[in-house]
Amino acid sequence: MKIVLMIVLSAVCLFFGGRFYFKYKRRKNFFEALVYLCQKFDVEINFSRERVQNIISSLDDKIKQALCGLDKNFLSTLEAKESLDKSKLFEKIVFLSEDEQNSIFLFFKSLGRSDMENQLKEIKNFESKFNDFSSASNVEFKKYGKLSIKLAVVASLMIVVIFL
Repeated sequence: MKIVLMIVLSAVCLFFGGRFYFKYKRRKNFFEALVYLCQKFDVEINFSRERVQNIISSLDDKIKQALCGLDKNFLSTLEAKESLDKSKLFEKIVFLSEDEQNSIFLFFKSLGRSDMENQLKEIKNFESKFNDFSSASNVEFKKYGKLSIKLAVVASLMIVVIFL
């Protein structure tokens, strides 16, 4: 019985450590994908003058997965010809702060609202802001993501030592 309890408590510690690790990793990948999306918009709008829907639809599966459904939510709003709703745009995305959500919402709200030159300037401005978010989330991942795994392993080992 003691061994089973030890294994269960160690598994719980490792589970929560892994959960925190993947939270920070998801944030890092999300902002990297958002920066990539801005770069893709810049290139596609500037050179091929492609439509926003086509640009988002042509994203790689890896980028789409990293965006956590943000692209699908935006495309569904465009296809339904509805006004952009913040709660619908960030549906199932819970790891963003209010400031980050506001910036991303303004980015998607501004797409296709102005002429090409001003649109490219706005995309560049948002890209620099998303780069800042990306570098901050990368620092958080390096600091807290790996720390959570290490703490989970240490807690698991302490549980084993205590029960033995």
